[in-house]
Amino acid sequence: MGAERYHDKHPFHRRLVAGTLDRAQIQAWVANRYYYQKQIPVKDAAILANLPSAAHRRVWIARIVDHDGEEEGTGGTASWLALAQAVGLDEEEVRSERAVAPGTRFAVDAYVEFARTRPWIEAVASSLTELFGPPVMERRVAAIVEKYPWIDPAGLSYFNQRIPLARRDAESALEWVLREATTAQVEQRCVDALRFKCDVLWCMLDATALACGVFT
Repeated sequence: MGAERYHDKHPFHRRLVAGTLDRAQIQAWVANRYYYQKQIPVKDAAILANLPSAAHRRVWIARIVDHDGEEEGTGGTASWLALAQAVGLDEEEVRSERAVAPGTRFAVDAYVEFARTRPWIEAVASSLTELFGPPVMERRVAAIVEKYPWIDPAGLSYFNQRIPLARRDAESALEWVLREATTAQVEQRCVDALRFKCDVLWCMLDATALACGVFT
């Protein structure tokens, strides 16, 4: 699934790592992705509510803390806002979500609704894009440092922090999926859930590319 459908194959992402996006296009990517970052802990809270045991919840709740932080100004969403500042965006403007494309909002909201309404194992399986994420983030950081010297490297802390966390999260989620998907039918639903998540990430880049004039 990762080799076929993960969003590092998207033309917009390929242009990002090739260094061919301009300042406004980078800013559009950061501003659109902010809505996704903001809603990730909402998605995780929805999954948390459906988990079958306290043991599961004790593991999953760490994801919410990672994104929301333990206090104001900490966590992954705050780190993403630091990236927004590093690319020249005003924090309050990003928080206003005025730059979020309709397609981005629709895709992210669909993902939150999926997490809220689908069986918990399918919602957990949808998060397994984290299996593919760390090497993509490593290449993205290297490309940004090399190709976009105008971006303050201090703003890249989100990725540096997220890479080990994604590996940790993927390990526990994969363990649960492998343990619970004991029939061909459940296996297929888990694969379909992962495909859906890949489509969400792809649609976000489609919407971003359209909004800033990078047609795919």
